[in-house]
Amino acid sequence: MRENLRVLKTSYMYTHLCIITYFREMGDSDDDIPKLSAETMAALQEFYGSQETDDISENWSLSQFWYSDATAEVLAKEALQAAGLTGRIACVACPTLYQKLQHLKPATCTTVLLEFDKRFAIYKEDFVFYDYNTPLKLTNLQENSFDVVVADPPYLSEECLRKIAQTVQFLSSDKVILCTGAVMEDLARELLGVSVCLFIPSHSRSLANAFRCFANFKTHLLNQTVADA
Repeated sequence: MRENLRVLKTSYMYTHLCIITYFREMGDSDDDIPKLSAETMAALQEFYGSQETDDISENWSLSQFWYSDATAEVLAKEALQAAGLTGRIACVACPTLYQKLQHLKPATCTTVLLEFDKRFAIYKEDFVFYDYNTPLKLTNLQENSFDVVVADPPYLSEECLRKIAQTVQFLSSDKVILCTGAVMEDLARELLGVSVCLFIPSHSRSLANAFRCFANFKTHLLNQTVADA
């Protein structure tokens, strides 16, 4: 259903632009060209911006595995509820969560994406280049400045999780959500004080390893099973 609506919206926008182009070619002056209202122009810009960013494909060489839309929505709603209307949320190596937050968050909520893949630099001031090998090299980010930090380490290794944990501890003022392999549970608890949640996340492509969510606070949606959520 969601994909059908997207196709219809794309078709509508394309038709709209074709009409504008037709009148532009037929008219002798700028006075003949239909003028778009500010509201319509803003909608067009938002639509084409979301088309460009939401369609960034996985790069498996960077160990990228996008969340399913349902999982991204659950994580986003949990983070927003925990952060509050004026809260600050940091997404560490989880761009599909950041994208979902852009569709759901109020304008008063701040979100930042820390990501190695520079394709996501299209998010401008929201994008911070991040290499987990230098976990505290965080341009223009202040210590303990985020109400919620959500992290998804790209690799299932002790080294990667330890370094990601350093970043999370630096950024977080309170709440932490970690998404990683189930085999990392003991180390995650040791490093970040998180506990495994009932909710089992899924990805757009199946993963060989069991994947879980962990949190250091009493969650709501993440304390539900997949069926409940």
